[in-house]
Amino acid sequence: MILQQSLEFFVNWFSNPSFAAMGLAILLGVFWYVMYLPPLRGYGFLFAIMAISAILTLFAMVLIQMPLFALTGQLLVSAFPPEALMKWIYILGIPQILLSGFVQEGAKLIPVVYIWQRADRFLDPKVGLIAGAAAGLGFGVFEAMWALNQAFAGGWTWAAVETGGFLGLAPVWERFYAVAGHIAFSAIAGYGLSRERGWLYYLIAAGLHSLMNYTVVLLQAQLISITTLEVLAALVAVGATVWALVLRHTGESAPWAGHGYRKRLHLGKEPSEYAKKPSK
Repeated sequence: MILQQSLEFFVNWFSNPSFAAMGLAILLGVFWYVMYLPPLRGYGFLFAIMAISAILTLFAMVLIQMPLFALTGQLLVSAFPPEALMKWIYILGIPQILLSGFVQEGAKLIPVVYIWQRADRFLDPKVGLIAGAAAGLGFGVFEAMWALNQAFAGGWTWAAVETGGFLGLAPVWERFYAVAGHIAFSAIAGYGLSRERGWLYYLIAAGLHSLMNYTVVLLQAQLISITTLEVLAALVAVGATVWALVLRHTGESAPWAGHGYRKRLHLGKEPSEYAKKPSK
């Protein structure tokens, strides 16, 4: 049963393709990613990170997140009566929400970790951050393509915005900030990896990801409306983006960043040597 659901989800991911939806998803990603001022030359490996992150995260969702999600749901159903589940869903739903954040952020970070290891575990913090942002961009756009494909297949048009107002705009609004969140969370994790604090920043990124997804639980608990959900999720994504952009521009000399690390590979300086061992 669980395997069947995972396979159906995987097949659904590629159903109802729409060039308009895919183009819109790419535009959303470009809008947020250019804020990080990625290098234009010498960093072709960033495109590889984007593609690998997208594929690995989808497989992690299908093979790890969804089965664990289903098993957790079965345990909760067997342990609590339906009325208790609904009453305490804002607490009992936390384990499943945490799964989404920890699995996806871990999978997105795999290609960044590989680059970090190729560079003998020494990356300039800005390189780590940009690489992390590229990983988030890859999956964020990939997920947005899927979500917008479903929305377009369901009949979404601009007329829905004219008649439904904000709720009619919700499919695009949600993806707009979800893409921002994916980029920012992974950028923060990549920065932490380059600062030799990879586990700490991974936990922070996964926690922020889970916090954004937790708004769905609050909606299920009828504690917030759909409009409030979209606003809260956007605030988390924007807050993470602001933090990531501050690190992008000031992280190299930030007093809280730590000291004593050896010379790392620097953004904009000898990009062709990103995988070579730095001088000591």
